[in-house]
Amino acid sequence: MNTISFEKTFSSLRTLTEDFSKNIHFKGLKEHLKQFRQSHFEWPSLKIGNLTARTPIIQGGMGVGISLSGLASAVAEAGGIGIIAANAIGMIEKDYYKDGQAANLRALRKEIRKARKKTDGVLGVNIMVAVNDFHELMDVSIEEKIDLIVMGAGLPIKNLPVEKMRKNNVKAVPIVSSVRATELIFRMWEKIYNDVPDAVVFEGPLAGGHIGFSEEQISDPDFQVEAIVPGIVEALKPFEEEFGRSIPVIAGGGVFTGEDIHNVFQLGASGVQMGTRFVATDECDADEKFKQTYVDCTPEQIGIIKSPVGMPGRAIRNEYILASEAGERPSFKCAWKCLSSCKAQDANYCISIALNNARRGKVNQGFVFAGANAHRVTEIVPVASLVGELSEGYQLKAKESVVRNLDKLVARVQDLKHQYEGLAARVRDMGIADEKELAARILEARDSGVDSLRRKYESMSEKLGTLQHQITDGLTASWNLLKREAIFSR
Repeated sequence: MNTISFEKTFSSLRTLTEDFSKNIHFKGLKEHLKQFRQSHFEWPSLKIGNLTARTPIIQGGMGVGISLSGLASAVAEAGGIGIIAANAIGMIEKDYYKDGQAANLRALRKEIRKARKKTDGVLGVNIMVAVNDFHELMDVSIEEKIDLIVMGAGLPIKNLPVEKMRKNNVKAVPIVSSVRATELIFRMWEKIYNDVPDAVVFEGPLAGGHIGFSEEQISDPDFQVEAIVPGIVEALKPFEEEFGRSIPVIAGGGVFTGEDIHNVFQLGASGVQMGTRFVATDECDADEKFKQTYVDCTPEQIGIIKSPVGMPGRAIRNEYILASEAGERPSFKCAWKCLSSCKAQDANYCISIALNNARRGKVNQGFVFAGANAHRVTEIVPVASLVGELSEGYQLKAKESVVRNLDKLVARVQDLKHQYEGLAARVRDMGIADEKELAARILEARDSGVDSLRRKYESMSEKLGTLQHQITDGLTASWNLLKREAIFSR
């Protein structure tokens, strides 16, 4: 998009507003000129209760051990919301196979504290509802006063420490895959806790890792981000009104560029969740070999697998996956029953072990979860650079979107202005030097000649008034369009 094109249109809008405001005293138009000097198409902050992230991105929680304190703190430092994945986090501890649950709790506490030392930004924890230590992991997160808890892989409804979360200012953010699931969670929270979650993450079928959709739904347009997000936004409005607070929707699954972020915002979302892009960063906690699989993979290698968790998952298909699908079963030791619905025997592998092996760089002894767009990754970059790239892409798309509509509005106002000036000149040509005095004389007159002049004068006056209001409406619409998309320096 040509930046010069926008600056030219913006300059025309300012000139039109200034010229029109000199002669017609509409306070609203003059206020625009007083307040706004230069436009910046920066993305809006993401606000969840009293938390504010200047970068409206939640980094997806990625286990096992992909998003720990290193990645989470870097994202938080860049203004986003960094997420530590709690699933099987104890595998980074040496004694995981002695007491897996204790190792999970200890490791989570350590990682939260390590992240806190690195940043004052917004941090969260992602916990799978389906794991057997879900409540214990929540307790640790609350005790450490994490900013928010993202809850996926199940419906977070029963036996939740909501009161304890409120006392410690911990926000609750469920992951949903449908409007129906959203409404169910919120209705049940309202009934059980007289409260509702603080935000919602919709994770679409193009996401990496476990997916809350059937294999048939994954490619169905009715289940994509574009189809579901507007419905969730609408479904939350009654709860926002009842509880007197904003409940932002964060959308993820296939979001890859700044342009994608802008497009998601047009659906009504207030933020995005991104995982795949943050794997290919210097600060990601996985081994370099793990990250390099994203750079090296092709579209054909990314596919759906059957997970022992009982849900489909998207991964970079390799020899390990093909062998398991062929019935080959590598020997493995189960540390503890981390998931009540685990079907490791049916899947022929333990997913936590496979993912942990890949994290450590042993990609041939496991596999790599990845989003549908992982093949578009071309290099490993610092988190700050990635966020900068996304921000620039967002601004270009926002500016492009505005220029397309603003050009039409400004052209219409210019046409109306020409009409107005032409009509005003005709009035002057009639010799009406003092309109108020002449109007008073016309109203007192009764002969037909003056009456005809009166009607002509009134008709012209009415047209002038109509044009004034049309110009004002056009200018106001132009400024309002800019307000929606841009931030102005004063």
